[in-house]
Amino acid sequence: MTTTTTNYYEGLFLLPQSAGSDLGAAAELVKALLDKVGAETISFRKWDERRLAYEIKGNKRGLYFLCYFKVEGSQIAALDRQCLLSEGVLRHMVTRADHLTLEQMQSVDAQQELADEIKLRAEQAKDKTSASTSIVDREDVKAEEAPKEAPAEAPAAAAEESAEAVSAEPAIEGESA
Repeated sequence: MTTTTTNYYEGLFLLPQSAGSDLGAAAELVKALLDKVGAETISFRKWDERRLAYEIKGNKRGLYFLCYFKVEGSQIAALDRQCLLSEGVLRHMVTRADHLTLEQMQSVDAQQELADEIKLRAEQAKDKTSASTSIVDREDVKAEEAPKEAPAEAPAAAAEESAEAVSAEPAIEGESA
């Protein structure tokens, strides 16, 4: 008869700063790693984006996720293996959370704030894309309008230039002769 004990754990996952451009996918990566080992998530939050003390795999900055979860003790080795195999996780650290009560772990939960930040970043990216598109569209409109006005003025200007060139040529040739 084997008894499996479930314990509470604290996990800190470091992802590259580029993962912050798609914060939703980064959060889902960490949650998927926990789901693969059957962990029950108690709290999950984006902890911080900060400069690293030293470069890791070419990254000078990183995105940290902090989570508390409940899982069988035997699954920690599987979680460690999943994190090592994942190309999206630079570093990870999992420790037992015996020093905290369940209420303290739940109070750290910031999934709603994370969802709000993901939504805000998506809206900002959408606004930025539409703003840059409008600038390009305005430049295209100006480019289309410019040729319409230029042909009307161009024949008159070209006629004046050719008249000046014709009258100037004999004078230059006459002086050299």
